[in-house]
Amino acid sequence: MPQPPLADLTGARLHVVTGKGGVGKTTVAAALALALTSTGKRVLLVEVEGRQGLSQTFDVPPLGTDETRLVAHPSGGELWGLSVDAKAALLEYLQLFYKLGRAGGALEKVGAIDFATTIAPGVRDVLLIGKVYEAVGRPKGGRGSRGSGAPTEQLYDAVVLDAPPTGRAVRFLNVNAEVAGVAKVGPIKNQADAITRMLKQRSTVVHMVTLLEEMPVQESLDGLRDLEAAGLHLGAIVVNQVREPHLSPEDVAVLATTDDAALDEQLRTELAAAGLRPTNPMVTGLLAEGRAHAQRLALQDDMAAEIADAGPPVVELPALAGGVEDGGIAVLAEELLEQGVR
Repeated sequence: MPQPPLADLTGARLHVVTGKGGVGKTTVAAALALALTSTGKRVLLVEVEGRQGLSQTFDVPPLGTDETRLVAHPSGGELWGLSVDAKAALLEYLQLFYKLGRAGGALEKVGAIDFATTIAPGVRDVLLIGKVYEAVGRPKGGRGSRGSGAPTEQLYDAVVLDAPPTGRAVRFLNVNAEVAGVAKVGPIKNQADAITRMLKQRSTVVHMVTLLEEMPVQESLDGLRDLEAAGLHLGAIVVNQVREPHLSPEDVAVLATTDDAALDEQLRTELAAAGLRPTNPMVTGLLAEGRAHAQRLALQDDMAAEIADAGPPVVELPALAGGVEDGGIAVLAEELLEQGVR
């Protein structure tokens, strides 16, 4: 099946990044945000799980509830970071809609805020995404500068959301359904409706991060179907930590078609030619490792074919020997740009 071009994503303003836990979702979200920043855009990168993954990724102090500039790019682009906290969002919400003032602090002291954000997960998600919603639509002049309805320029050219893992992503993004049982009318319901409209616009896309392994691929494919069924628009499938093969296709073919005795003899000859003494354990171990690696490559090919057949465009990011430290995020951002992310 032909892959849709990544150019289809250039109109996106909200990029939601999800994936199975452990696949490098936060790293990919950070690299995507940096890639967009390097094109001269002003970008906001948001996390909502309270893990401070972004501060660790960019090696900065823990992010708070105020937007913090992380990168000023030579292109003129700026990358800002924000860690959304449900309690702080609820206090801000109560002040905005109910003018509670100091009463909000009193509610927090008696545990009412913790109770409210724990007992109704749907409401908690509305509060978390509500901050993203506000950032996506915020005009350059600030919250009170929308004027008389004339088109306004947004403060951020793009917002990248490091969303919860796949298993919770659909519930997290389907806020309207989640609050239906606890808020049928009123400000919370209105907020959920507005957020749902934003999430289902063409300018919002959900990117799925995966690895070329059976469980992440299967969970990703299931997640893509669930997201599409919920009316959300799919962005790209990002295959993370792709490793260069140690064997060429010709080597794999030799391992598959040559009998053990011939392989043993060939390997001993080549080791001796390289100045090594081919012992039995050495030869046996090398053959076992070669076959295991060939099986791994075959599995990766199968997983890659399943991903390609899923429909969305596919982006591949390499495994970094040194991790994301020492400029690793910038390397991944460059890879995204080379593959058409704008």
